[in-house]
Amino acid sequence: MTKLTDTQAVILSAAAQRDSHNVLPLPGSLRGGAATKVVETMIAKGFIEEVDANIRKGELVWRETGDGHGTTLVATDAGLAAIGVEPKDANTAPEGAPGTPSQPRAAPTTRTPREGTKQAALIAMLRAPDGATIAEIVAATGWQPHTVRGAMAGPLKKKLGLEVTSEKIEGRGRVYSLPPA
Repeated sequence: MTKLTDTQAVILSAAAQRDSHNVLPLPGSLRGGAATKVVETMIAKGFIEEVDANIRKGELVWRETGDGHGTTLVATDAGLAAIGVEPKDANTAPEGAPGTPSQPRAAPTTRTPREGTKQAALIAMLRAPDGATIAEIVAATGWQPHTVRGAMAGPLKKKLGLEVTSEKIEGRGRVYSLPPA
């Protein structure tokens, strides 16, 4: 299942409950630049798409197009699938859209750290048979202890999907490790 932010999940869940899968209105706490950023990210990931708004039917307008018309936002099949909702009509995507038979969707890429970086050194230290303590990592990277903990929680766990484990070892303290590659 695709990883979504809480905001993206709320937006898609609300859209899934509407007959037209319309994304608007967005949650009340999401306004201005934050709303624009979330919407642009979701469009880029293929979770939602802009379509012509039918103002006569009372559809809310996301953006004015300048020619007297506007666009609204609709959840795509990929967006619904990301929250575990099966689309009612499996072939509602416009012709030529990513994921349709004429335009296959590219396989997702896995992130790999560059060689020779501090992050690569951190991963190598954590994959060592004995693991590494925060103090050992601080000495090797020059980072502050809070930066080491943040790097393990953010880039390693969330971005790269690595499972960092820790255990308390007598005489050494808390030792962090990764399973061998």
